[in-house]
Amino acid sequence: MRQADSAPYWNTNVARHPGILRAVPEGCGDALDVGCGDGLLARRLTGRAKRATGIDNSPAMIARARELAAGHPRLDFIEGDFLTADLPIGGYDFVCSVSTIHHMDFAAALTRMRDLLRPGGTLVVVGLARETTPAEWAATMAAAPVVRITKVLRRARGPEGMPVADPCMSYGQVRSTARLLLPGVRYRRHVLRRYSLTWHKPAR
Repeated sequence: MRQADSAPYWNTNVARHPGILRAVPEGCGDALDVGCGDGLLARRLTGRAKRATGIDNSPAMIARARELAAGHPRLDFIEGDFLTADLPIGGYDFVCSVSTIHHMDFAAALTRMRDLLRPGGTLVVVGLARETTPAEWAATMAAAPVVRITKVLRRARGPEGMPVADPCMSYGQVRSTARLLLPGVRYRRHVLRRYSLTWHKPAR
C-alpha cells in the first residue's frame, strides 16, 4: 500500500470498501471504479486486480487521484462522463461504484456497468436513496444513533471538493429497477445509510 494510504480517512463510503474488495473475483484482470473521487478505492483495488482504472467527471478529484497514484504502473485515471466515455464493452472483470450512481440516470448507469463486465464478472454498487415509506423511515430513525456515534468515534471525514447530490430515487425504486436490469442481483440495505447491489454476470 502506498504511503498516501498509510493512514487513510474514514467515512460511511469508505466503510463499504472491505466488502467491495472481498467481492473482487479471484484472478481479476481489469477492475473499474466508477466515480472514483480521489482514487482511494481504485488504489486499493490494485491489491486484488492486475490493473485498475478510475473514472470521474470532476477535474479536481482526478487531479488529486493522479497525484496520489503517481508512478503506480497498474493504475490509470480517466476524467470524463461515465455514460459517454470511451470504455471497452465487456472489458472488465470487476466494476464497482460508491455513492456515485445517484448523480446519474440510474437505469442508464446500471445498464452501462452491466455491459462493461466480461462474462463471469462481478458488479458492486453502493449507493444512497431516499425514504418514502413508513418502514424505510423507521429503519433510518432506528439507525440514526449508531450512525452519529460511529461518525464521531471514527472521526469521519472525506476528501475536500467531493461533489455531492441528494438522491432522487427511493430504496424501493432502486431495488425494483435493479432487479429488472440485473436478474438475480443481491440487494442489501446497510446500517450506515447505504444500500448495496451485488451481481454476477452469467458466464457464456
